[in-house]
Amino acid sequence: MPRRLASAQQTGVAAGLALAVLVAWAWLVPTAIDMYGAMNGPAAWMMQAVWDWPYAAAMFAMWVAMMVGMMLPAAAPVVLLLARLGDPTSGPARMFAFAGGYALAWAGFSVVATALQWGLSSADLLSPMMAATSATLAGVLLLAAGVYQLTPLKQRCLARCRSPLAWLRLHFKAGSAAALLLGLRYGSYCLGCCWALMLLLFAGGVMSLPLMAGLTILVLAEKFAPAWLHVDRVSGAGLDGTGLWILLVR
Repeated sequence: MPRRLASAQQTGVAAGLALAVLVAWAWLVPTAIDMYGAMNGPAAWMMQAVWDWPYAAAMFAMWVAMMVGMMLPAAAPVVLLLARLGDPTSGPARMFAFAGGYALAWAGFSVVATALQWGLSSADLLSPMMAATSATLAGVLLLAAGVYQLTPLKQRCLARCRSPLAWLRLHFKAGSAAALLLGLRYGSYCLGCCWALMLLLFAGGVMSLPLMAGLTILVLAEKFAPAWLHVDRVSGAGLDGTGLWILLVR
């Protein structure tokens, strides 16, 4: 009976997480299309030339939507693992609290990304399409992301993201509040793993749909592809090569 209950809980929570991701992409896709089109639809508000706090708040909401759409799919299997731990009757609340903590970590990143976008826009380093106007800036972002892919810190964070069950069992505590903190802690590992990749949105366009989709696929591949493929190292070498080409050749 507990196993059957856990399975039912996982199904319900998976549906809730899928809905959150679908809602995020349902907003991102038409907004991104309009951004590179007529800009008289859901992206029209983004054309404001001068930043103020209401505009910054709207940009923050945009970043949160992007992080939910791009990062929550990679965390969903970990959220569902919590159904195996503790009292099965409190499983859904615990899993949603964990997901909330994970999202909170990326909301913190969204604050930093919004501030960085504000600064880059004020310095005329971002175009109205929210892409780098400087080849040097784009090259530096690509090179930095590629180098970070090869660092020990990246490898430690990625190892935690790839094998979370033993870590969950070690740090698990009963209650939704504890699950929220655990999700925040796990989110910090994913943030440590992927923050440099997310900053590539400034190089190719914050609302570039192909770039968002490509980064989402890369994050999923890093986490779930066989380790012998070394997705992180291969992608790091590719990013470094592209960054050097932009800086030295183009």
